[in-house]
Amino acid sequence: MKHAAALLPLLLLAACIQPQPLPILGSIPEFQLVSQSGQPFDSRALDGHIWIADFFYTTCTGPCPMMSSKMHLLQTQTAAEMPGVRLVSFTVDPQHDTPAVLEDYSKHFKPDPARWTFLTGDPAKLNDLGLHAFKLNGVDGSLGHSTRFVLVDKLRRIRGYYLTSEDDFMPKLMHDIRQLEREKS
Repeated sequence: MKHAAALLPLLLLAACIQPQPLPILGSIPEFQLVSQSGQPFDSRALDGHIWIADFFYTTCTGPCPMMSSKMHLLQTQTAAEMPGVRLVSFTVDPQHDTPAVLEDYSKHFKPDPARWTFLTGDPAKLNDLGLHAFKLNGVDGSLGHSTRFVLVDKLRRIRGYYLTSEDDFMPKLMHDIRQLEREKS
């Protein structure tokens, strides 16, 4: 009993300590692209939602299928607990990755079209987003791209980068999504 009484002040202190907010690492400007359905996509559809972004291309035989599989896992893990979370996959090969190609590719990963969008569009717009907004990679025809996922808050602010090749990235990302869910905007 004496030990429990001695621990009580520490337990109370721990209960009062709030987690530090995630840093704000940048912001994403409004953008308009084209979804896998061929419909125009306006970034304002993401406003008010936490979202995770990645860059990929459909003919990739390297990390892209693994990244898309992890996005599918995120879709599954957030479906019940956090259905407002959105997923956005931007192509780095807009010359090849037309809406029809994206639609066909997406079927392999069973996206919920209300929550996971595959985007293509003007190469200059995609390049600007990749380089200047997300600070990851250009869309310059080289097909080079980052294997990071980017966590974006409800106000289009970047709150975290997650290297998909790291074993612990998924639990950390899920933790940070939950933290953003509790954060007041």
